[in-house]
Amino acid sequence: MRLLVTGGGTGGHIYPALAVARAWQERFGSGSVLYVGTSRGLEARLVPPTGIPFLTVEVQGLPRTINRELLTFTPRLLRGLKQGRRILREFRPQVVLGTGGYVSFPVVALATLAGIPALLHEQNAFPGLANRLLARRVAGVALTFPEAAARFPAGVEYRVTGLPVRPEISRVSREEGLAYLGLEGKRPVLLVTGGSRGARSINRAMLGFYRALNQLPPLDIVHITGELTFAETMESISVLGIENYKKGNIYIKPYEHQMAHALAAADLILCRAGATTLAEITVRGLPAILVPYPYAAENHQEYNARALVQAGAARMLLDRELNGQRLVSLLTELLQQPRRLQEMAAAARQLGRPQALADLMEFLLEKAR
Repeated sequence: MRLLVTGGGTGGHIYPALAVARAWQERFGSGSVLYVGTSRGLEARLVPPTGIPFLTVEVQGLPRTINRELLTFTPRLLRGLKQGRRILREFRPQVVLGTGGYVSFPVVALATLAGIPALLHEQNAFPGLANRLLARRVAGVALTFPEAAARFPAGVEYRVTGLPVRPEISRVSREEGLAYLGLEGKRPVLLVTGGSRGARSINRAMLGFYRALNQLPPLDIVHITGELTFAETMESISVLGIENYKKGNIYIKPYEHQMAHALAAADLILCRAGATTLAEITVRGLPAILVPYPYAAENHQEYNARALVQAGAARMLLDRELNGQRLVSLLTELLQQPRRLQEMAAAARQLGRPQALADLMEFLLEKAR
């Protein structure tokens, strides 16, 4: 039983594809999966170290404006179609999974033309362009957010499977998380992260937040700045003379390799609204203050965040509204209402889909030829 997976450009497209690919290998053997991406995308760095067979096609995204890239788009697309056709003919998959990104468009389209059943996995509440264009041709669409269904054409078969997350996200206990971080758990724990690359706007808002920290109830803060902005953040703390940093309840680090432990220890998280992050915090049942990345394609992070807000699992601050005083005000409100935080946690847990990988695998097997 052979599966071809394709998707790239961002971690949100790549990590679900990798989760399915690993599970498929475990079930059907190492030669049962092929990952197709581009040589220039993030997938070219993330996939090969996993041992999953990886091939590339030469495609690029459709320019949204008239520019020099229009001259190379058509030749690359034609080469990519030729390469994709050869890959499909040689690998002969029983089913194809496209997780989004411009690489998935030609590969999934070619599969449907060849009579190979294909599924799409849409991570966001507002579907990406490639998935919207392909929806009418495929055998089905797996959704992370039910709200996305209304933005696909009528007649498309869809199923809300959720987004596969790493098993350790739900396995690590709060006690293990606190021990890993060296925290006693006597105070609420606020986890702050802008993702692996960091979020400069969040880090800058935290500087103002630290200066007003005495206004808040006692809490421990684990602030992951991102590697690119760690030095800048620490220098700003020094220049601004933020003395609260020295009181022993603020832990600032550039990166966290054991994110499952950090999530397990947290009582509340301040973060972006990427699909993978939201899948992890809902599986964990973690209340959130969400700051959507304002430059995400088609503003999909704000749509993601609103889905959690409407369910009562999160509060949202737009990036342009974010500053230290707004954080102080919102956190004071939430920390003084522990019952409210419990209700948010329960709402998040209701949205979580720890069985997402199994459901997505079942959907694929149903459609396999």
